[in-house]
Amino acid sequence: MPIEVRKPGLSTTVQDTGRSGYYDVGIPPSGALDQYSLTVANRLVGNEPGAAALECVYLGPELLFTEDAVVAITGADLPPRVNGEDRPLWEAFPVHAGDVLDFGYVKRGARAYLAVGGGIDVPVVLGSRSTYGLGKLGGVSGGPLVPGDVLPIGPGGGTPGRSLPDELRPALAKEIEVRVVMGLYDHVLTGAGRRGFLDTTWTLTPVADRVGFRYQGGELETVDRTPPFGAGQDPSNIVDAPYPIGSIQVPGGVEPIILHRDAVSGGGYMMIATVISCDLDLVAQSAPGTRTRFVDVTLDDALAARREYRQRGRRVAELLA
Repeated sequence: MPIEVRKPGLSTTVQDTGRSGYYDVGIPPSGALDQYSLTVANRLVGNEPGAAALECVYLGPELLFTEDAVVAITGADLPPRVNGEDRPLWEAFPVHAGDVLDFGYVKRGARAYLAVGGGIDVPVVLGSRSTYGLGKLGGVSGGPLVPGDVLPIGPGGGTPGRSLPDELRPALAKEIEVRVVMGLYDHVLTGAGRRGFLDTTWTLTPVADRVGFRYQGGELETVDRTPPFGAGQDPSNIVDAPYPIGSIQVPGGVEPIILHRDAVSGGGYMMIATVISCDLDLVAQSAPGTRTRFVDVTLDDALAARREYRQRGRRVAELLA
């Protein structure tokens, strides 16, 4: 039951929940930047939550279905259409052989997720079907879709009409708060630099992709120090260290960068904070111009937020079983 790609959209890739176990050798997890929206889309069409789907950024693809299918689109407010007629978000709906699915202009958010009953059946590479573009791994030919690509679909399907209640759909705001745990290298900032990071309203720049999200808003004061041997000349540099997913580096004390799921695994920029895991979905749905405040929380707060996030996931699973 292949799907033919007529137009690929801006940067549409195949993603599942990611590949684990290889970050120590420089291969990042990849997978959907908004994990919640991916898993909901899959549950709506009757797939396992980690099945492969399409991640569509800002501008959606145009797809020709060669056989009947059930699909669902979640995440960003990117209005789907079948043969020019509007279809709902966060709800499973049918498409028929010969139908063309495309999208209007994005209204809110940044990334939509298109799941098809049976999942997108591209080859598994290192335990995942996810696309890692920099490494040319997974997905379709290791990169974003291009015109003429064919997407094979696995066996199975779903029942049209299942939808997610409004209260379980994430808000897509243009002003957000992102929770962080400070460290590991926030000691390189002065007290004023640390306060500046937390007190500033940062604006997301157009440099916002699967590797990282770069922000503008000010300059952070660093401690007057001589970097250790091998770290270069800038006072904000460190000796190379591992980068956690969600860590925030500030090269030269300007333009913080949140590293996301395709980021490199280490380097020599100070990491002053790390976004808590359940707020990475929120970052993923930030479009350029989003105004962002970083909120310092404790590790206990972060663990409590993760439990709440997982509880919401269990509620979705129960409702869409």
